[in-house]
Amino acid sequence: MNILEIKNLRKIYGAGETQVRALDGINLTVERGEFVAIVGSSGSGKTTFLNIVGGLDVPTGGEIIVDQKKIQELSDDELTVFRRRKIGFIFQQYNLIQMLSVWENIILPLKLDGRKVDEKYVLEVTQLLGIDKKLKCLPNQLSGGQQQRVAIARALATKPALVLADEPTGNLDSRTSQDVLGLLKITGSRFNQTIIMITHNEEIAQLADRILRIEDGQLVTR
Repeated sequence: MNILEIKNLRKIYGAGETQVRALDGINLTVERGEFVAIVGSSGSGKTTFLNIVGGLDVPTGGEIIVDQKKIQELSDDELTVFRRRKIGFIFQQYNLIQMLSVWENIILPLKLDGRKVDEKYVLEVTQLLGIDKKLKCLPNQLSGGQQQRVAIARALATKPALVLADEPTGNLDSRTSQDVLGLLKITGSRFNQTIIMITHNEEIAQLADRILRIEDGQLVTR
């Protein structure tokens, strides 16, 4: 079953001689449980693509269907709720709230949505990520790799249809990057999560099930 369908996705900035086609007619399908890496040079359109798929930016044209829902047809309020329930984000900056404990950071999206926490599931995620002994710690008591594991657990806590990772190892050394991405792959497989990750690191991309390349706003590798 396809969890993501993209049809003729376009994003254009400016007009005339200053016009920039950040995304220029992208078509893509991603199956449930698939781990897809998107690579490309700086300015190729990778982050724009991820932001639009995640509902953080608006396309100029095309269609995006996430878990059978056309997200461009949603109102702002509907999109906010959809994003919170259906999409998990992992950023290069961990975006943890320093005054909250690891556990509180992980379950925050559920609390914001007024949903009951599936404690058994969340604890299983944290055990798999190796942070189950750190749940009472504050983020500043953790290493960079541990903080990124917390961010991964937070993204998975809502059982999203789609996990979007934007350069998730950009602030980590090469060994820690391999460890964290290995754990992301394991947790994705264990919980049948669909993951799309953008990265400039070709070695990291090799961990994915499929590698795509965006150059000049177009998908050049399928």
